[in-house]
Amino acid sequence: DLDVARRELEEFIPRARTMSEHSIRSMAGRDLARFKEFKKQGVAVKFGRFSQKENSQLQKNIEEFLSLTGIDSAEKLLFSYRYPEDRETIQRLKAEYQFCEKLSEGIPRPWRLIYYRARKIFDPNNYKGKYSNEEKEMLKRYQAMYGNDWKKISVMMSRSNISIARKYSEIKSDINHGAWSEEETQKLINAVEEVIKKRIEKEEATFLSSSEDSSRDLSIEREKLYQNLPWAEIETQVGTRYWKQCKQKWLTVLRTRMNKGKRLYRGKEGLQAKINLIKRLYELKVEDANDVNWAEVCNAVGDVPSSYVQAKFYKLKVSCVPFWQKKTFS
Repeated sequence: DLDVARRELEEFIPRARTMSEHSIRSMAGRDLARFKEFKKQGVAVKFGRFSQKENSQLQKNIEEFLSLTGIDSAEKLLFSYRYPEDRETIQRLKAEYQFCEKLSEGIPRPWRLIYYRARKIFDPNNYKGKYSNEEKEMLKRYQAMYGNDWKKISVMMSRSNISIARKYSEIKSDINHGAWSEEETQKLINAVEEVIKKRIEKEEATFLSSSEDSSRDLSIEREKLYQNLPWAEIETQVGTRYWKQCKQKWLTVLRTRMNKGKRLYRGKEGLQAKINLIKRLYELKVEDANDVNWAEVCNAVGDVPSSYVQAKFYKLKVSCVPFWQKKTFS
């Protein structure tokens, strides 16, 4: 029953109540039993960045499936459309040896996110370095010919479809550089407010927490201001900037508003904020930075988005820890 599945999924994914029927059916089939099993083991369903442990488990799952089926590469397995002569055989083997179940073994995340992560890791077209000027011009020509059919263009350019979509967003206009004008900033604010309002109306929730709400509820409400926003849609409404610029600028605007214009990380108070951040992270006793609940760490620095705290941690690590790439988080 669809309603029963939706209610059961809400225990693990609160936004399940607003998900489409197709998504609920897919997750009920691929994820619900896994989520329940992880719950018995005391393991919570995770979102956000994959930890090193999860990446290693995913690589192990892929390697074992290749060994089991005889498919000779992860690229063939995950991008069978690039090999039309083998595609039918690959699809048959995936069904016969339960690819969905094998791929997600030991990883407490929705199957769809695991699959997307695998495609990112094992796509050789993701590791081709910077775009040359010739490639940029080629991308513009292909987009003019085929529109936003990134899958088709990706085959022609031997780049991943995600890579070329993002690159086109960056290069499609010559005016998306330099300081933001007041008009651009206001367009950005209006665009973000519009998408947040639509989301809240859809969820039948209020934008601000009432005074009776717990601090956890307040945190969830604030996360809606910057997490999982549709940046491609916002980019379109702004018109003169690509999505990454919009995201970075919005976080700057939001941080300023949350702190009433006060500049953080300056002088003596800034030094104390760094010390507080280091202490808080040490107290967590986690082994991987991806296991940190950054939303709960925010108050060590101030009233800021979690992404701001993550950026400050990264800057501290790079500037103060010798050979940090070779060290573990713990």
